[in-house]
Amino acid sequence: MPKYVIVGACAAGIGAVEAIREVDPAGEIVVISEEQCSYYSRPMISDFVSGKADLEKMKTRDDQFWQKNAVKALTGKKAARLNTAEHTVVLEDGTPVSYEKLLLATGGRPFVPKMEGQDKEGVYTFTNIADAERLAEKIGTEGAKSAVVIGAGLIGISVTEALTKRGVKVTLVELQDKILSLLLDPTASEIVEAVVRKAGVNVVPGQSVQKILGKPDNDAVVGSVVLTKGDQVPCDMVIVAIGVIPRIELAAGTDVKTNRGIVVDNCMQTNVPDVYASGDVAETYDFILNQNRSLPLWPLAVLEGKVAGYNMAGKKTDYTGGTNMSSLKYFGIPIVSIGLANPKPDPALEIMLSQDEEKGVYKKLVLKDNVIVGMTFLGDIERAGILFYLMKNKVNVKKFKDVLLKDDFGLAALPLSVRREMNLEK
Repeated sequence: MPKYVIVGACAAGIGAVEAIREVDPAGEIVVISEEQCSYYSRPMISDFVSGKADLEKMKTRDDQFWQKNAVKALTGKKAARLNTAEHTVVLEDGTPVSYEKLLLATGGRPFVPKMEGQDKEGVYTFTNIADAERLAEKIGTEGAKSAVVIGAGLIGISVTEALTKRGVKVTLVELQDKILSLLLDPTASEIVEAVVRKAGVNVVPGQSVQKILGKPDNDAVVGSVVLTKGDQVPCDMVIVAIGVIPRIELAAGTDVKTNRGIVVDNCMQTNVPDVYASGDVAETYDFILNQNRSLPLWPLAVLEGKVAGYNMAGKKTDYTGGTNMSSLKYFGIPIVSIGLANPKPDPALEIMLSQDEEKGVYKKLVLKDNVIVGMTFLGDIERAGILFYLMKNKVNVKKFKDVLLKDDFGLAALPLSVRREMNLEK
């Protein structure tokens, strides 16, 4: 019986393999992956579409990774059922795979709302390399010139920039009144929207796609969409980029406790002995909200996978938590958004703002009891790392908060006691 079985071989799965091997160099590891090659950076799939990167450049590990770590990789295989009583994962072809310790790192799947015409040729999602390859082929081989992107969150903005770089005319449709509404407040959103519009994107907020129509000469192929208010937008393709849903199907019908995702403790263990979960499928600890929830972020998935791997191999390790963390640069504007960056009005929260419209710089801190609980930086993100340290370590900034958003703020502005905690002073 394999000692360790990992279902899913992306960020969390890779992290788990490496952690297990640090502790246990000999135990048998079996990895089940639906993709033939999974060790690539999913955040880089927009670079694949734009032509900035190919698959080789996107790989996060070399092609000998499985061999170097003595992993039996069942690539191109799908796990269909889980039997926790018998410690068995059954593949789609009926093959049983037994385990002593199991990690569910199945990630998330795209959320696609029901729309008339969504089965037409030319409708895509955008979460993995296969999606990116299909989009690139549609542009390169078939000569697609226009697209409607549904959703103006991170995925939507990412694919919009990639398509724009390829010369595709994009209409960006967002149900909310502002783009990137989960990350940015209205002011920051307006700054980014102005940059996106300047790049030639047609931004349509406050609407959704009601219907996808075919071409006049071929109804099976995307030709246009109909928006909420009845407007018809011609297009060669539609990309649904609304978000992802944790893939909890394997846990369904078992004793593994699920909510929106799979519920885990700080060791990444589920309520069922010997079964762990990490990455986008798991609900993990948010140190800002002080509760577990889904946080589908690549760096957190890697870390959660490592924590799971250590614990599976017998090295007790606690996950200290993550929070909403986005560091991106789309359409030339660098953005950092962490924690409660766009909270609802709350008298317990203090908002600090700084804006230089001429330079295109916007800075915002959210404090609670003189501790940073959220931040947004646009245009100038140089000091975000220092401020994140203060946030993560819940440093009371009362005595020096007036300098936090100044242009010359840096490590020297911090009290000696804080610099010592950061190992910057003896």
